[in-house]
Amino acid sequence: MQEQREHRRRTLSAAVDVSRVYDGDLYVRVNSIGTTGERPFILVPGIGVSSTYFEKLAPHLNEFGPVHALDLPGFGGVPHPDDALSIRQYADLVGRVIDELKLQDPIIVGHSMGSQVVSDLVSRRPELTTLVLIGPVIHPSERRIPTQAIRFLQASWHEPLTVKVLAISAYMFCGFKWFSRILPKMMSYPIEEALPAIAAHTLVIRGEYDAVAPRDWVEQVGELLPSSRLWEIPGAAHSVMYAHAEEVADLCVAHARETVADGDDDTLHVLTLDEPEEEPRDLTPDLSNVGEALKGRVIETVGVIQGDDEKIEEGKTTTAKAIQLETDGEESTPSGS
Repeated sequence: MQEQREHRRRTLSAAVDVSRVYDGDLYVRVNSIGTTGERPFILVPGIGVSSTYFEKLAPHLNEFGPVHALDLPGFGGVPHPDDALSIRQYADLVGRVIDELKLQDPIIVGHSMGSQVVSDLVSRRPELTTLVLIGPVIHPSERRIPTQAIRFLQASWHEPLTVKVLAISAYMFCGFKWFSRILPKMMSYPIEEALPAIAAHTLVIRGEYDAVAPRDWVEQVGELLPSSRLWEIPGAAHSVMYAHAEEVADLCVAHARETVADGDDDTLHVLTLDEPEEEPRDLTPDLSNVGEALKGRVIETVGVIQGDDEKIEEGKTTTAKAIQLETDGEESTPSGS
């Protein structure tokens, strides 16, 4: 596995291409990494947030083909219609992206509310054979806003600062009005009815401290799915794919090589993380990289406000390069230096 990680690090692509897929007046913003390969990934984020949540994970998935992280209407600064969209309507938009880009059996990944969106889609499209659900929501007995608010706060306590900052900025672009109109759609969607109809081999991932997708619920998700593998990542919370991008990528890439024929195992496995080093590395951030990352965020934000995809593309690419340099620096820094 370590060799596979090293190979991915050497071949990481930081260039982000931004495009749009229209459905009438609506469009989905498609943020893509990589251009070659036959097996792409499609990444669908949760309520209120944007494709930025996948910015650390996406480059590590560029092993079989391009990686397309989506911004759905109402999120990430993408305009929304007058009427609130249902989970089914969001799912149909993701399906339109797959069809418009002529993607052949992409690996579909959904996080949080995105897990509902992709479950609805894949349950109706049996030709899609590989699915990943990260922090799936919501437990049928907990469809109450106060309960979910408490669970969200419990999980947020364990999220890294960067994720909290991303969340605040994403919710500002989403706006309280649109968020409050989509929230009831998420709360009422019966994912437990879609799961048994999913023919795809499905990987389910949760973080140890993910109160939004608690362990007993994830185990129930595994029982409902016809073919599944369940993993828990220690130390992670709801946004496990950000703070533990490489571990999630390891699981996703391995899962993409499997098929339903490889068998079902709905036992929740706990991932064994690498042993900590005897002497901790110097993790003081490179201020030049931080500056470039902030510069990228500013450029992207201006692009979102102006509806300028070229500027969004420039900003995302600048941030991606800074993140890549920071990761490379951490890997090359000798212990105790």
